[in-house]
Amino acid sequence: MSVRIALFQSTTGIDPDANAEALVDAIAAASSGGAAMLFTPEMSGLLDRNSERARSHLAEESGDRVLASCRDAARDKGMWVNIGSLAVLDAGGKVANRAFVIDPAGEVRARYDKMHLFDVDLPTGESWRESATYSAGESAVVVDGTPLGKLGLTICYDVRFPSLFARLAEAGADAIAVPAAFTVPTGEAHWHVLLRARAIEAGLFVIAAAQVGAHADGRRTYGHSLVIDPWGEILLDMGDKAGVGFATIEPQRIAEVRSRLPALKHRRPVPEVTFS
Repeated sequence: MSVRIALFQSTTGIDPDANAEALVDAIAAASSGGAAMLFTPEMSGLLDRNSERARSHLAEESGDRVLASCRDAARDKGMWVNIGSLAVLDAGGKVANRAFVIDPAGEVRARYDKMHLFDVDLPTGESWRESATYSAGESAVVVDGTPLGKLGLTICYDVRFPSLFARLAEAGADAIAVPAAFTVPTGEAHWHVLLRARAIEAGLFVIAAAQVGAHADGRRTYGHSLVIDPWGEILLDMGDKAGVGFATIEPQRIAEVRSRLPALKHRRPVPEVTFS
């Protein structure tokens, strides 16, 4: 049985209330379009390089206004929502880059904190140090019972670490979400090839809702939200415009591809490296 999903490609700004309103509108659009589940990008509630200003908006999960708005909207529309991530205060005042899966009753069914933090200096002169603000997650997460079956959760830079995707596939994931805020240089060079590779290696669907365009804090993000099937075929590419896009998932495609190319069954533990 096919499943219709929606992706929100956003240009998230520095006003959480405006961002929450955009998310609520996206949930309504996804519902009107017949989607069973909506996927949103990384940092859907706030995207702000000014750390002092950004921190003034942060709250613990229980007090996060964006999360509360999305839970209410999911309940109102009776649909599943994967919030790609929000910045929330964690224990001890640290910040977590946290993904949420919300069910049609508005309940949070799963949480995932980004494991791999983006600390890089790009040839363009851009410099990023996520570890200066965020604490890294320590657990891989699969949530069962979604319209897609078992959904594995990742965030952005995690896509460069195939062992995480392999672990999620081995745990029975049918699809993996990869919400992102990719920079333009890294997106142009690596976005499509990395996501297609992860789908092919794991033999499952990859759903990657992305930030796009020029943001209020001065950054630019790549966009091209993607849905990729287990053979690596691109079912949806949203290009460089913000909005809500739709794709149809055929779950039986997983079994078809894995029967043709049973790489998961052939996987063996990696032995110790010998030097000679």
